[in-house]
Amino acid sequence: MTKDQLYKELNFVNHSGEKRLKYAHLVIDNPELITPLLDIVFDVDDKISCRAAWVLEFMCGEQLEALIPHLDVFTSHMAKVHLDSAVRPVAKLCEYLIKANYSKTDNKIKTHLTQPHKEKIIEACFDWMITDEKIAPKAYAMHSLFLLGRDYDWIHPELAIILERDYEIQSAGFKARARHILKKIKR
Repeated sequence: MTKDQLYKELNFVNHSGEKRLKYAHLVIDNPELITPLLDIVFDVDDKISCRAAWVLEFMCGEQLEALIPHLDVFTSHMAKVHLDSAVRPVAKLCEYLIKANYSKTDNKIKTHLTQPHKEKIIEACFDWMITDEKIAPKAYAMHSLFLLGRDYDWIHPELAIILERDYEIQSAGFKARARHILKKIKR
């Protein structure tokens, strides 16, 4: 399947988990499609990029290690994503990667997620925290930053400042997640 054919197929992806999963499995079964899928995700002004991001999220939810050969591309371009429907899955992917990195079980992400990758994730997560993003990307970002704060001692104090500053003006969902994270930070 060519990039153009994949692009056309993405028109059939919708909000249903069934469709997203169908196309995620198509990519898992054909790993050569990951590169063109990422190209489409990072064509950030095209509305189809959101659908590609949904598929990428579901693919990684099923088989995160398939992203390993593409970590440089993903982390180098993820901060450019700006359409709300694409930011959420990209932030979720960051959380997947960071959770895998700090997992108690062995996995390949731990050996392939490098310091530069983590630094780019940190930067993107803080950007999502301080900009006018919806609650989901902020929730994924705060959890990722909390975990990364285990190795980067400056993260927890900065994250706490943002959470406390924004607490009163944010949604109930943000407040619930922020309370949980702040409680863990202050232990």
